Amino acid sequence: MSSSDIFIGETIGTAILILLGGGVCAAVTLKASKARGAGWLAIAFGWGFAVLTAVYTSAPLSGAHLNPAVTLALAIKDHDFSTLPEYWGGQLLGAMIGATLVWVAYYGQFHAHLTDREIVGGPGAQDTVKAVEAEEAAAGPVLGIFSTGPEIRNAVQNLLTEIIGTLVLVLAVLTQGLNDKGNGLGVLGALITALVVVGIGLSLGGPTGYAINPARDLGPRIVHALLPLPNKGGSDWSYAWIPVVGPLIGGAIAAGIYNVAFA
Repeated sequence: MSSSDIFIGETIGTAILILLGGGVCAAVTLKASKARGAGWLAIAFGWGFAVLTAVYTSAPLSGAHLNPAVTLALAIKDHDFSTLPEYWGGQLLGAMIGATLVWVAYYGQFHAHLTDREIVGGPGAQDTVKAVEAEEAAAGPVLGIFSTGPEIRNAVQNLLTEIIGTLVLVLAVLTQGLNDKGNGLGVLGALITALVVVGIGLSLGGPTGYAINPARDLGPRIVHALLPLPNKGGSDWSYAWIPVVGPLIGGAIAAGIYNVAFA
């Protein structure tokens, strides 16, 4: 496959992944959404279906990595790092496009949510923000639609949680479902991987929101920082390194395990 196919495929696929995955987070979170309050099960299954749709769409072009940790693991497995820039560039751009489309689709709901006094406070909202603990104030009221954050801020635990979740995901990708070219997920692999993502969300998603994908977290976080959302609050940049570094470490460990135990 050509460099342009890789870049285009990853851009399209990751945009779909974030549009549908971020979309379910918006649906569950935002005021005036018909799905508001649907809960963690809806989010976990929504992200699984997002993975399934994105992989089916982009696999013919790029092999549907859709995740820098998966791309890194495959590069380590095959000892070939030549296409990392095309994959990672497409994944980050696609994630930003997908997050922007979530904002477009839920534009009215974002406005209603972020101008509701019960959510962002009344005239004294600024004083309320100052009274909130620093770690809570760092993340605005809709940041969870765009990116992840911990329930308990402990950098070591949060990092290990992301490493463990990504290790499970990437090892599952490496040990099944690779297409004939060996560079991405085939049809059966797409279904299995989607179910693995649901399983990770239900079992390991509680502590950090299971980013398990650097582009999925960083791209939408950048969009959150740039969008003209009223009362949006901070983008929690002090935490942003964990859902990037953790998944990359997890992917690299998974590749090492694969090369030792399965290759």
